[in-house]
Amino acid sequence: MFVFVCAGCGAQLTTPLSQVVLPAHAHQSYGNGTQLPVLMESGTFAVDPEPSGPPWRTWEEIGPEEAAARGVYAPHHPLSGGAPGAIVLAPGDAPGTRLIPEHGGGGYCCGLGRADGPNVACVACGLPVATRIDDCSLWQALWLAPDAVLRLPVDGTDTTPHSWARVMAEGVSTPPFEAMAGWGARTRVAHWTNHWWSWSPRWQAAVGQALAHLLAASEGRPVTVPDGLAGEVFRPALDALLPPGPRARRAALAGPGVPAPAPDTDILLVPAHPQTGEAWTPPGAAREACRVPLAFGVWRGLVLPERGRPVPASGGLPEGVLRDDFDPSASRPRPPFQVDGRAFRHAMVRIPAVRSPWLRELMEDGARLSRAGFF
Repeated sequence: MFVFVCAGCGAQLTTPLSQVVLPAHAHQSYGNGTQLPVLMESGTFAVDPEPSGPPWRTWEEIGPEEAAARGVYAPHHPLSGGAPGAIVLAPGDAPGTRLIPEHGGGGYCCGLGRADGPNVACVACGLPVATRIDDCSLWQALWLAPDAVLRLPVDGTDTTPHSWARVMAEGVSTPPFEAMAGWGARTRVAHWTNHWWSWSPRWQAAVGQALAHLLAASEGRPVTVPDGLAGEVFRPALDALLPPGPRARRAALAGPGVPAPAPDTDILLVPAHPQTGEAWTPPGAAREACRVPLAFGVWRGLVLPERGRPVPASGGLPEGVLRDDFDPSASRPRPPFQVDGRAFRHAMVRIPAVRSPWLRELMEDGARLSRAGFF
């Protein structure tokens, strides 16, 4: 475990925290006026390895060679020229910080954002050290500036990543559906209309990342995926973006505790380690199949779906109250599943295979991506 201290005065800013992988939805903007919960689980932090914040540079300014050196292999929206390594944690895990009032109102909608730069300071010395995010359609988080803090290990704690056996024993699934809420309801009568069941934004971002790797692994051929929930979230986009044909590549779910897939499987959908982000590797694989990593909670939700608790046979709930015993197998949100387009593009342009002619053409064909209907 680690604590973060102020680089200016050395005062402790956070409680002890353990490191986890950066969530796929860390930079997600979801819906319009949607009220999203806290991004990070309390007691954890993640590091964004990429630069963040201003100055911003266009693809034309950077050029293909410099972009490739940064791990970006296709034209993308303006790239950050800021410092890499921003640290994200739950806002309640930084008791040694305070808001900067004068940096709290510029260019926001329903809460705080990044427009005015750092809006959180060290309590001890006043040095700006972080940015608090809680605006509508954004995940609530505290982002520590990498050049304003220092990370120190906590004595007597083990930093060795958990084994896959422990991850499977202690890890939990990310539900594919969740209750969403909107801002702006000012009357008791209208308040309940601002809540609804929806496909999970976490799933939409994680599937967007995995879809990019699936397309790269397809080699331009059709890809088959398992029936059930995996088919529901992956198949529409794959069928729309890949050409039909008889020489389909076969994708299957694989991972610790899952029966070995058929020998003719070409692509393995495997879990990413929740602490390191490394894709699970099948032990003693007879043939080398391409591995496509999935966020652990989503992967577990595909291979070990959790059913809801029994629903009472009689009685009802007050108007406007959402059930917490929802059974995903019993109902589906009315709109079909849609992939997070931003997460998809962010992952796609960072895969070297995107430089192949057919993938480059696909990424440049915005109309075709829109027609696919997975955004």
